[in-house]
Amino acid sequence: MNYWLQRIGLAILSLLAVSALTFGAMNVLGDPLFNILGPVAGDTSNPESLEKINAAKAEYHLDDPLPVRYVKWLGGFVRGDFGVQFSTDGQPPVADLLKERIPRSLMLLVMAQTFAVLISIPWALWAAAKANKPVDRGSTLMTFMLIAIPSFALGILLKYLFAIKLSWFPQNFVASDPFWERMYAMVLPALTLALPAAAVYQRLLRTDLITTLQEDFILMARSKGVSRRSVLFKHALRPSLFSFITVFAINTGALIGGALVVEQIYLIPGLGSAITEAVAREDFPVVLAIVMLIAFAFVLVNLVVDVIYTLIDPRVHR
Repeated sequence: MNYWLQRIGLAILSLLAVSALTFGAMNVLGDPLFNILGPVAGDTSNPESLEKINAAKAEYHLDDPLPVRYVKWLGGFVRGDFGVQFSTDGQPPVADLLKERIPRSLMLLVMAQTFAVLISIPWALWAAAKANKPVDRGSTLMTFMLIAIPSFALGILLKYLFAIKLSWFPQNFVASDPFWERMYAMVLPALTLALPAAAVYQRLLRTDLITTLQEDFILMARSKGVSRRSVLFKHALRPSLFSFITVFAINTGALIGGALVVEQIYLIPGLGSAITEAVAREDFPVVLAIVMLIAFAFVLVNLVVDVIYTLIDPRVHR
């Protein structure tokens, strides 16, 4: 119980640190008043402009010290009030933007991780069974190539081959398409994220499998006549998954970063394109909300990984 309380406490402290640093950076490096009012913010000689400036300062607490503004923003964020978009006419709530964009980005990440796991585990088992043979060396070369290639280059290459030349997939994501057509349009972007991730998972799991196959209990199983297939799937795979699960969680953050690029290549209106547009406009509330959601998702994934570790082996204490 103490371990889990410590983990939850560290997660909360991490989220507070991310929120404070992001809030401070956005307010120190930019001018919220200018993003709210535009050029009017600099026209202090005009009485009408001055009235709007004073009203905006009162509404958004811009006259308060930075720590006070942070506490007020954090209180609203915890209650689900993400503020309004500064740089959009009419200033709609940030929550409306998030409700529209989150499902697309979430589906892209879920599909990418699913593809990565489905590709990497059989690939690693096959490579471990053929360790140090020519096919394993060819597999190693392929993993290095996939890890080395940048996501934008892989995305452009896959889009050109399978969407433009072969026409197997739509070239771009269209938000107004029916559900299954949108899901099909997500396959190629998800593979763009999944293939490098699968290569990382495969290298790690292959190495752990080869080590596990040298253990005494594996030799005992083989001496009893257990087939090589059963040894791999029933005896070697489970104890080799610890590092795999850890990297799976860590790589979720990397996939979120890669999604920023992939969403631009395939024109997917998700969180990646939203935060890119918001940073370009210095739209503080949108950037803060998306950064906090990403940080929360990353922390949540790590907590889930801890639970999975416990389920795999209750004796594990870290």
